[in-house]
Amino acid sequence: MVFENVHDLHNVSAVLRSCDAVGVLEAFAIYNGGQVFPGLGQKSSGGAFKWIPIHLFETVQECYAAIRSKGFRIYTTHLGADSISLHDIDLTQPIALVFGNEHDGVTEEARTAADGNFLVPQMGMVQSLNISVACAVSLYEAMRQRMAAGMYDTPQIAPLELEAMITEWSSK
Repeated sequence: MVFENVHDLHNVSAVLRSCDAVGVLEAFAIYNGGQVFPGLGQKSSGGAFKWIPIHLFETVQECYAAIRSKGFRIYTTHLGADSISLHDIDLTQPIALVFGNEHDGVTEEARTAADGNFLVPQMGMVQSLNISVACAVSLYEAMRQRMAAGMYDTPQIAPLELEAMITEWSSK
């Protein structure tokens, strides 16, 4: 999960709660020029801030390089001629989904550097969802696909790694 220049702390918190709910263990944030708003990543913040580490980046290029080094493809969400439906992406593969800020969406730089672009299908007159809602819908589609593929049948985290994570989380 990647969010770019998202400045509403409530949206960030909601995205992280959705990540936690489906088993996403880390998030990536791009704040062009380092303009991170106060409060992001504070361990004293409630909810999923404690459980989901956020990797902060100042540029799209740095963030995408880090994600690709982990073997992930990158898809931005943007209503455009090249957009494919969320339901047409194989979300059982290592894929990072990029969501833009509340006013402008993802930047042109993020879209251009991505491997693809998708949209959440909608039938109403409004052609966008709040970032936290779009994120949750997308994450639950990924969970649905992964459950159908049996990917939740066995733990994805080694027992010793899980124990270390629980110990770290308990200290927070």
